[in-house]
Amino acid sequence: MQGFDALLPAEMARKAELVGEQKTRMDRLSLFSLAVLAGAFIALGAMFATTVLAGADGVLPFGVTRLLAGIAFCLGLVLVIVGGAELFTGNTLIVMAWAAQKVRLYEMLRVWCIVYVGNLIGAVGTAALVFLSGQYLAGNGAVAEVMLELAHNKVTLPFGHALFLGILCNVLVCLAVWLSFSARTVGDKILAILFPVAAFVAAGFEHSVANMYFVPVGLLVKSWAPAAFLAELDSDLGTFTALTWLAFVQSLVPVTIGNIIGGGGLVGAVYWFIYLRPHRSQT
Repeated sequence: MQGFDALLPAEMARKAELVGEQKTRMDRLSLFSLAVLAGAFIALGAMFATTVLAGADGVLPFGVTRLLAGIAFCLGLVLVIVGGAELFTGNTLIVMAWAAQKVRLYEMLRVWCIVYVGNLIGAVGTAALVFLSGQYLAGNGAVAEVMLELAHNKVTLPFGHALFLGILCNVLVCLAVWLSFSARTVGDKILAILFPVAAFVAAGFEHSVANMYFVPVGLLVKSWAPAAFLAELDSDLGTFTALTWLAFVQSLVPVTIGNIIGGGGLVGAVYWFIYLRPHRSQT
């Protein structure tokens, strides 16, 4: 009979192994559909965080503003974990099932590719919906300015910075997913997600799927918002010349690599070594 106590780390490791195996057995259409949902869910969290950041400069201290944005962004991962969806960054934990020889390398890579593409479609599609809704007009243009600044900052990061920010980000995201494996209730899951995700947003780390929303929505504002509206913004559009679709694609590369290293290597592989490796001590 299942108890009410949270799972212990060794039990969490076995659950993570089983979940990773189950993901590779899912049919492609279901996997892809759940990936599109996850991209949309993360985009909704990013939209919430963007709105919270709007107009906050000079009003609240930097750290407080980032903390509030981080708490708002948690909506995305809460929807993914509780609602059920397939997120690329969290799926880097399938490394545990692969290291345990429960799944083959090509099966893990197949899941990653399908989920990554689905996340991209869901996030970019949500960015288009948010733009078409006119939500960027809120706050007398303050939301649009945050969209532009966030997008520009992300595509102009040096490769090395983006790589290591991506590593740090997915360490925290996968720790949030890892902690959620211990949960017995929905409330447990939400609390497990809250602090790691808020921390990565507050610290300014880089999440590949979130960037699939942040950068496209900024590009849409830059390219398609009414000229009269853009002329009234405090920000000069001339400072966003580096914000292009090509720069968006290029910026995803180091962040994605970093997310794989952080989640698969520094979380998944480490917990596999501690709890699942053969011939380990059972005491």
